[in-house]
Amino acid sequence: MEKERRGEQLGPPEVPKKRVQLKAIRNSYADMGVEAFYKSQGSVYTNPHFPYISTLLRNNESRIDYSNILDFCCGSGEVSQVLLELGYEYSEGSDPFTQKAYVAAMNKACLGYSFQDVIKGKMDGRRYSSIICSFAMHLCPEKKLYPLIQQLFNCTDQLVLLTPHKRPKLDVVDGVVLEFEDFTLTERGKKVRLRSYRRS
Repeated sequence: MEKERRGEQLGPPEVPKKRVQLKAIRNSYADMGVEAFYKSQGSVYTNPHFPYISTLLRNNESRIDYSNILDFCCGSGEVSQVLLELGYEYSEGSDPFTQKAYVAAMNKACLGYSFQDVIKGKMDGRRYSSIICSFAMHLCPEKKLYPLIQQLFNCTDQLVLLTPHKRPKLDVVDGVVLEFEDFTLTERGKKVRLRSYRRS
């Protein structure tokens, strides 16, 4: 095993609000709390790590099934934008806080499922070639991680995480195996990781 290394179309997008200058996201989390931060800034949020997300998704195109993905915790659609540039049109976004930012960027509808919604089975019946979660899974409380991952795997065979952190490592969850891992370095030499998981 190698390691390390549709939404509905809408009308014209609304003119986005002027983006505010945000402090480092981590500092904002500490000051406001994660949920309050996204409720306040969700409509204008963009991920400052977009270049690294793009690099990792492009470098692993042959190993991830992009034919019909769920962009889970989608932000302003950074993952969906990269895949569209690669020629993959069938993506669906979901985020309870950044729906407006996704709609403005992608000109299509966005689901609003939270971690808790997924745990409660609100995604039952949906099916995706892969689910890609970018810069968000580490925010899931540890006690909710197992039921969340099990529910996501009811909707896909491949779960991909993009993260600047070592956690979470989903292969510690029963029935989940790490398929492969890749990384790229930021300008400061920090790793941004891509991990692909499947059920064992």
